[in-house]
Amino acid sequence: MTVPRVVRTRAELAEALAAPAGRRAVVMTMGALHEGHLSLVRRARELAEQVVVTIFVNPLQFGAGEDLDRYPRDLEGDVRRLAGAGADLVFAPDVTEVYPQEPVVTVHAGAMGRVLEGAVRPGHFDGVLTVVLKLMHLVRPDVALFGQKDAQQLAVIRRMVRDLDVPVEVVAGPIVRDTDGVALSSRNAYLDGEQRARARVLYRAVLAAEAAAARGATAAEVRGAAQEVLAAEAGVSTDYVALVDPETMTDVTDDATGPALLALAARVGTTRLIDNTMVTLGAREHGEEGR
Repeated sequence: MTVPRVVRTRAELAEALAAPAGRRAVVMTMGALHEGHLSLVRRARELAEQVVVTIFVNPLQFGAGEDLDRYPRDLEGDVRRLAGAGADLVFAPDVTEVYPQEPVVTVHAGAMGRVLEGAVRPGHFDGVLTVVLKLMHLVRPDVALFGQKDAQQLAVIRRMVRDLDVPVEVVAGPIVRDTDGVALSSRNAYLDGEQRARARVLYRAVLAAEAAAARGATAAEVRGAAQEVLAAEAGVSTDYVALVDPETMTDVTDDATGPALLALAARVGTTRLIDNTMVTLGAREHGEEGR
């Protein structure tokens, strides 16, 4: 079982990457690694000869009153989890290593970053894009892998790469769920037993939306199916349920057909969770046509 090398500074990273090693992949994380992260690392191993994992809790993407200080940190445990997953190198810098000075020039996510998660967390995606671009420059990957669970993040990163001509291929990894259907997230660690049981409602809402779309429901009906499930669960507060274009994050019209992203966010206790799924509007289950 191979344990990846851990480097903490830019100089150590540059030295570790100096020797040619073929195609390079990066998986960017904030630590507190779970199977969702490890699935990205294993996929990266299939796509590249060298796999770098970054572990950095980025202060720029946390707003006032968010959980920056209590965000779970366990570098030693993360390195143990990465052993055997395919990572060659872990870059785990301190804040001052990534931001030697307070940044003046940052990346702006534009309109895509002001809706859904961006409406609830103003400036969040500007912070995400700024650190992602910095890490891309430092690691110089050929391919970068991100999870579909953070669908809006994935969309804004893809747009940044395209708009700024960053020579990196962005690959999405599917949502990884626990046996009860809850999407894996580092923030699940905040949930107690009762809250964890309530968190299952997000997946039930996703399934309800998928079923409605398969029946040929309109966009409003698909959203409504998910909203109804969330509203029926005590102790869960819905932030939003949206049906959007997966590339632009703009709301689809009620007469829309084709692929759409069903995205939702809800608070279970004080913990905010997100989930999503792709649906096809205007489609019907086999055997429904002509009825």
